[in-house]
This record gives sequence, C-alpha cells and structure tokens, in this order.
Amino acid sequence: MSDTARESFTDKAGAALKPDSQKSTTEHLGDHVKGTGDSIASTLQPQSEKSTSQKAGDTFSGNSNNNDESLLTKAKDAVGLGEKK
Repeated sequence: MSDTARESFTDKAGAALKPDSQKSTTEHLGDHVKGTGDSIASTLQPQSEKSTSQKAGDTFSGNSNNNDESLLTKAKDAVGLGEKK
C-alpha cells in the first residue's frame, strides 16, 4: 500500500502496462502529471518517514530518495531557518 499523498501502486502499474499506442492524449498528460507529482512527493518525504512498502515501491519505480532529510528541510537549513545542530 502506498503512503498518503502518493500515487497508488495499482495506478502506477496500470499506466505502465498499457501500451502508449493505446493511450489518448488525455491519458498521456494524466500519466505525466501524476508521475511528476509522485516524484516530487517522494523527494519531499524523508526516507525515515516512508513505510516499508513505499520504500520498496520507490526503489522498484526508480523514484527512490535515499536522503534522510527532506528537500524542504535542506532548503530551510541552507537559508538558516532549520533546526540548530
């Protein structure tokens, strides 16, 4: 089962298994938007907060974020708004 705010594994599999030649322009666009959104969500969610199944799904789909800190945390740290270490 995928984590909250992430594309479900069944939706990913369905999009991947259907040949591009059988997809409408709307389906192509939807796949692109969902994939981009899921990739962003993967990057923003720290690896330590992902469920085991989400980690496995991200690894399988090539959407893996191996960083322990989220991109948002890194940005805050870069501008001095993060936690003091």
